[in-house]
Amino acid sequence: MVTKGELLYVGKAKQVFSTDNPELLWVHYLDQATALNGKKKVIIDGKGTLNLQISGLLFKELSATGVPTHFVQDLDGQDMLVRKAKMVPLEAVLRNFASGHFVTKFNATPMMKLDPPVHEFYLKSDDLDDPFINDAQVIALGISDEETLAAMKRMTDTVNTWLSRRFAEIGITLVDFKLEFGRLADGTLVLADELSPDNMRLVDADTGLSLDKDVFRKDAGPLTPVYAEVLNRLAAHPQEV
Repeated sequence: MVTKGELLYVGKAKQVFSTDNPELLWVHYLDQATALNGKKKVIIDGKGTLNLQISGLLFKELSATGVPTHFVQDLDGQDMLVRKAKMVPLEAVLRNFASGHFVTKFNATPMMKLDPPVHEFYLKSDDLDDPFINDAQVIALGISDEETLAAMKRMTDTVNTWLSRRFAEIGITLVDFKLEFGRLADGTLVLADELSPDNMRLVDADTGLSLDKDVFRKDAGPLTPVYAEVLNRLAAHPQEV
């Protein structure tokens, strides 16, 4: 039995604690939604549990396909055990369709299919508002190396293929998503953070309605029923683990 220890980190949607096992961390999903890099912040009862359940389900299924992740197990309520990893301070974004800032930045047609899908990196820095950063800048600043960037892109492509198919099976289009990666003590690069509508854009394939945090960003209605719909569809069509 793993015991939760001291609080190590508080993020926008999660708290991270040490445990009595030096190789494991205890992650608590908060009942909190943020937008505009944390400038908009609201407590939403039940959101943490929904994010935990969606993330746990997808991590289990994805891990079963052979993708290395930090996931160990989900616990009751809003808590998850993960393997301790040294995080790469980058957000890896993949865009399948034009949406969000991509539309406004390039005057692209909303929901235009992007072929090939577009890879982007953003530096994880709240002080700098998570700026876009290209591969050459990453390497020149010593943030990561070329081999790691290439491995992150390959893993992101693998995750995209699997997630796109997984959501298509339940009538949802995966528009874009953000991933984070870290290295275990033995140097293994793993998918970390979470897999939920907090870090994805999802739309109903029939209606085009948002099934992600855009509902909160745009004040389009209550968020928990939307997340519950995603969870219910996934749970009703489970994959082998």
